[in-house]
Amino acid sequence: MKEPGLDGRHRDKDGAIGKKHGNTLVGTLRKIYGRGFAAGYPDATTLSEVLHQLNETSLSQLRRDHETGHLGHKIDHAPK
Repeated sequence: MKEPGLDGRHRDKDGAIGKKHGNTLVGTLRKIYGRGFAAGYPDATTLSEVLHQLNETSLSQLRRDHETGHLGHKIDHAPK
């Protein structure tokens, strides 16, 4: 059985996000989700470095967009 992650969710679901978008910078995700995304981490930190420490709000935003197939599009079209 897989180990539960944050809030009882299984890590394999969050792992799919990390595998596909893990090299995305927190700074890029803040352009999409706002300055409060991954609060306390520098903009140059990668998503894979902070994914399992994200607060519920930040993680919920990512999971919703990943599950609907919108995350990649939002990352690709984030302001530079």
